[in-house]
Amino acid sequence: MRTGVPTRPGTPRRIDVHQHLVPPFYRDLLIRSGLAEAGGRAVPEWSPEAALEVMDLLETATAILSVSTPGTAFLTEPAQATGLARRLNDFSAALPAQHPGRFGWFATLPMPDAAASAAEAARALDGLGADGVTLLANNRGEYLGAAGQDELWRTLNDRAAVVFVHPAELPAPPVENIPPFAADFLLDTTRAAYLLVRNKIVRTYPDIRFVLSHAGGFVPYASHRMAVTIAGETGRSPLDVLDDFRGFHFDTALSSSPAALPTLLAFARPGHVLFGSDWPFAPAVAGQYFLSGLEAAGVPAVDRANAEALFPRLRTTVPAAAPRPGLRHSARRTAARLLFRLVQPGTD
Repeated sequence: MRTGVPTRPGTPRRIDVHQHLVPPFYRDLLIRSGLAEAGGRAVPEWSPEAALEVMDLLETATAILSVSTPGTAFLTEPAQATGLARRLNDFSAALPAQHPGRFGWFATLPMPDAAASAAEAARALDGLGADGVTLLANNRGEYLGAAGQDELWRTLNDRAAVVFVHPAELPAPPVENIPPFAADFLLDTTRAAYLLVRNKIVRTYPDIRFVLSHAGGFVPYASHRMAVTIAGETGRSPLDVLDDFRGFHFDTALSSSPAALPTLLAFARPGHVLFGSDWPFAPAVAGQYFLSGLEAAGVPAVDRANAEALFPRLRTTVPAAAPRPGLRHSARRTAARLLFRLVQPGTD
């Protein structure tokens, strides 16, 4: 068992809110069901030990783990989906005790069954110690924010729950040579955010804290265009709609580039941007590359303080001092920073 947090004095002790777990039984079930890929990437092998190795590399103290797409939505029998969600949550709940201080977790819910999801959310949040819940942007074509989900929203609002919104594959055939994770995922998150705002979910249930993956997809970039559209359809003030979009939290997974990060920081409310790596679906080299962009931007609150405000229990999980990382990790981080500088576009 590893309990130390390998950071050095003066370096950020990061909290990663976008890191996935793939229990072996879940991976096996996906492959047996003909789902060897998720979002256009092979379903990776996973272990706590491999996760800790990458966390050491990225100077991450604690990762809040979640199950990625397809979640349980590939099971069309409600009882099977609920059973799988319970099994995944029981597995996830054991990890923090096995590796104190290193892992938290978001519960998996058997959407699109809102009633079963509400019951499982209550079980995970009240009895298992979940840090929040994961909701896919769409489940078999039904988007968050659609009609018929109020029982789930009431349950989450009553508990002031954190809801991690992760994209799924679009309910449409993929386009040849465009992997879903590269572009479709961003649209999927944006669609869910749009409906959560348009249909006033975020106003009706104000105590839910939503975290949008991958810098919110296209939300910061297209926020004014979407706000004007929603205002025209509903008669609301565009400023009120924009305020609702800015109320989301956003993670930096695969998004802390010199093109994307300034837009996100300019749009999001102060304190609403969180560090994310997207490992293991995003390989460690991608995590290093985008971490270099985050470091270059000089926004230390993104590393830890913003997440501590969302998850107060994590304020006490890191020891005051810890050993320096090994030479191998230091060399890999230095190489990643150099690569990041080399591939930035010129100014001409």
